[in-house]
Amino acid sequence: MKSEEIIPEGQIADRKSAHVRLCLEEDVAGEGVTSGFEKYHFRHQALPELDFATISLQTSFLNQPVATPLLISSMTGGSQATGDINKRLATVAEQRGWAMGLGSVRAAIEHDELAATFNVRQQAPNIPIIANLGAVQLNYGFGIDQCRRAVDLAEASALVLHLNSLQEVFQPEGNVNFAGLLSQIEQIAKQLEVPIGIKEVGWGIDGETARLLVNAGASFIDVAGAGGTSWSQVEKFRSIDPVRRAAAEAFAGWGTPTAECIVDVRQELPEMTIIGSGGLKNGVDAAKAIALGADFAGFGRSLLGAAVESTEALEQVLAQVEFELSAAMLGIGAGDITALQSTTRLRSNV
Repeated sequence: MKSEEIIPEGQIADRKSAHVRLCLEEDVAGEGVTSGFEKYHFRHQALPELDFATISLQTSFLNQPVATPLLISSMTGGSQATGDINKRLATVAEQRGWAMGLGSVRAAIEHDELAATFNVRQQAPNIPIIANLGAVQLNYGFGIDQCRRAVDLAEASALVLHLNSLQEVFQPEGNVNFAGLLSQIEQIAKQLEVPIGIKEVGWGIDGETARLLVNAGASFIDVAGAGGTSWSQVEKFRSIDPVRRAAAEAFAGWGTPTAECIVDVRQELPEMTIIGSGGLKNGVDAAKAIALGADFAGFGRSLLGAAVESTEALEQVLAQVEFELSAAMLGIGAGDITALQSTTRLRSNV
């Protein structure tokens, strides 16, 4: 695709690398807003009547069996360095049985030479891989052909369209026309050969909005709530516009906590596949997310440092999350993910 909206390849690579650097080096977490998981605790089961060795994390994603209910959330791609990170993430995700989301594939659609930074199927032949595009691009020349291209170049199991209105507003080169997207999402969902999911990027999706998206054809919802990375803070560090930099401070605490989003969406959509992401720090948070109603727990920036460091460091982090999740399940007497989802041992602190 060629249009006046296309960003030069070098500028894309610089932006993608800057996003990674800022997430690692700067304080880009929201201020005064948390994921909400600290408001819940598990009531300990002193007699779990379980053998820890038999606890199962196995589940399925869109009818595809997976070893864990855990997801590497969409993060990066679009430059040589970030492509290497994606390959490392995919390698370990395949080893551990995690699903994997890719960063926005827009760069590869506009610049064929960047496609390899998103194609990790060789490293991960068996796990669900989710391609990713910004929903707003449907207002800037993208359509079913570009969505199919995103799926094809990633050899993806599904496509997620992400919603990031505030990021685009604060981004120096942002696309800010979000009008009329629901009907366009519906048209893509009707035509695309793989399932469509919708995710936020860190400010959350509520139940009412999720219902609209599911009615439009979405097969899963990633609530991606507040409590983790704030993309208005990330873009603040990139901006040279003094108005945007100053205004970003007013939005440092913006968003709906992840835990609240999960509960709200599950109440609205009892049968929908829900991914709970946004500010999860460990396997206990993952257990809480699933007990609150999520089917999968997504981890993003908390994995990034290890992903940059080495395959071995990343493998250790993923193994630790799995161990923590399994230990939490033993602690409440839940032998599998179905039992965790139906537990009555998660209590509110308030």
